[in-house]
Amino acid sequence: MHIADFVAGSFAGACGVAVGYPLDTVKVRIQTQKQFSGVWQCAATTFSQEGVHGFFKGMSLPLTTITMTSSVVFGTYRNCLQCLSQSRGAGPNTKLDVFVSGLAAGIAQISVMSPGDIVKVRLQCQTESKRKGANMAKLKYNGPVHCLLSIIKEEGFKGLYRGVLPLMLRDGPSYATYFLTYTTVCEWLTDSSKKRPEWSGVMLAGGIAGMVGWTIGTPMDVIKARLQMDGTREARRYKGFYHCITETVRVEGVSVFFRSLGINCLRAFPVNMVVFVTYEALTGLIKDGPGGVDPPRIGFE
Repeated sequence: MHIADFVAGSFAGACGVAVGYPLDTVKVRIQTQKQFSGVWQCAATTFSQEGVHGFFKGMSLPLTTITMTSSVVFGTYRNCLQCLSQSRGAGPNTKLDVFVSGLAAGIAQISVMSPGDIVKVRLQCQTESKRKGANMAKLKYNGPVHCLLSIIKEEGFKGLYRGVLPLMLRDGPSYATYFLTYTTVCEWLTDSSKKRPEWSGVMLAGGIAGMVGWTIGTPMDVIKARLQMDGTREARRYKGFYHCITETVRVEGVSVFFRSLGINCLRAFPVNMVVFVTYEALTGLIKDGPGGVDPPRIGFE
């Protein structure tokens, strides 16, 4: 078992959260609240009403859970690749192996990710400011822990897994495409005389992989966020997963599924550039010591 991949994945995930959280907050608000018409309007409104803190609402719990989910993703992915390779007599992995391993990794982390994700979304959509004032609305959630306990109290433990089906349909295909894109781009950027890409290649491949993964995952991300927020501010609108899709299309059209695609891609490039550089560097350091911090080896049939 590749333990190093679990450890390196956890640190890489934490670094990715720190880089991308402000844009993630803007993305979630655009997806779930009609008062925001675009990226810049949402960012400007958030800053003017809530200050810089508004972009980092609910970050502490996701920072903790993402370290675990990212660990599960990278650890599952690498160990699935190893199992598939060994099933053929330790031969090199195929692109299908990479796709299947990424799919397994995306699905495997759902049970760990969902509770932290719904807390993140609820706090990001809490547009009231902590600034004191007579006309300020009272905050529903005082922080990540209070939000977590409130969901359990009001909706039961199953409330922590609201939106889990679109989350699974988002992360399974998107992680499969994510790892396949990363490995393929690394292969393209590696000279025929070398077995490893340069660090610049790792950064570019990570950024592109993130953008492709989010292009695949954005429609289900919209449905997930709406189901997670449904009923928190007003009466429940959606009866379930399929009703949410049909009602969203009926009221806002198909284009709503891609309303946040631009900001997802804008956020995905630097986040996943940092994630893969951190992951590859730490994996090499853990496995081989300081001399092992080199770009990753590439190998397809």
